Amino acid sequence: MRNGLVEPRARELFGRMRDKRVLVVGDVMVDEWVWGSVTRISPEAPVPVVRVNDHSFTLGGAGNVASNLRAIGARVSFVATVGDDAEGRRVRELLDAADVDASGLVTVTDRPTTRKTRIVAHNQQVVRADWESAAALEPGDGARLRDVVAQRAAGHDAVVLSDYAKGLFSREIVEAAGGAAVVTADPKPANIDLFAGVTCVAPNAGEAAAASGIAIVDDASLERAGSVLLERLGCRYVVVTRGERGMALFGAQGERMLIPSVARAVYDVSGAGDTVIAVLTLALAAGAPITLAVELANFAAGAVVAKLGTATASPAEILELVGADG
Repeated sequence: MRNGLVEPRARELFGRMRDKRVLVVGDVMVDEWVWGSVTRISPEAPVPVVRVNDHSFTLGGAGNVASNLRAIGARVSFVATVGDDAEGRRVRELLDAADVDASGLVTVTDRPTTRKTRIVAHNQQVVRADWESAAALEPGDGARLRDVVAQRAAGHDAVVLSDYAKGLFSREIVEAAGGAAVVTADPKPANIDLFAGVTCVAPNAGEAAAASGIAIVDDASLERAGSVLLERLGCRYVVVTRGERGMALFGAQGERMLIPSVARAVYDVSGAGDTVIAVLTLALAAGAPITLAVELANFAAGAVVAKLGTATASPAEILELVGADG
């Protein structure tokens, strides 16, 4: 069902969201993109030879959350760990280029900056190579990160905790974010208990099923999974993203809402969860009711999945979808 988000109301909400201060804490990555075309098979092995036409770098993981927040006009600060390496320096450059405050980055010497290289030909991914460590932070590094989060959280309207299970999060770091009025999280199932007590968690359907132990096969099982997560985590809200099936809201005060997808075309769902958590957080920080926040996030997801690769959605693109739906 719909709560009735219409274009004038969405436009007014975007105006209130602009310039909100948001702190992003999470696993940052460098997404490397190699774009090309395939015209032959390699004589060395039965694999395609990609003739490279373009090569680019973008912020991935929690960095994509920051990019989505900036696309909507938020003022963004960033806290994460990076390695003492070329990719760590690239993260700083990309954040600076996006006008994101990167002074909260903590350099660690015992692990690389996460980098994911994707080779894409004819708009299809051929292969991906990852450089990363998923080991937990050393205690000293974790303490440094916790202190930075604690020092900065209270000076922001909201905090987003973006978990890609690369070893960054601990319960202490989550608690350090509690100085903000709104704290949202996009957790991986193995870490979900770390995020108990935040304002809202927003897993996808597969993550919600894994975290709750309930296979989500229909609306009834979705309801059970959402209820289990609400009780287990003590959050105010649980929002489950469902890809082509839209989104679902579960609230501690009995709020329930199923929203169908508004996507006109789906080319790539990579990073759609980052878009959802960014828009949802900003809307809550701007004082929107949860139902409107979820609906706006659903329209944002519909805009971003029509693009290839990790992408962002501008207010104009989201408003176009809202207007078309209305």
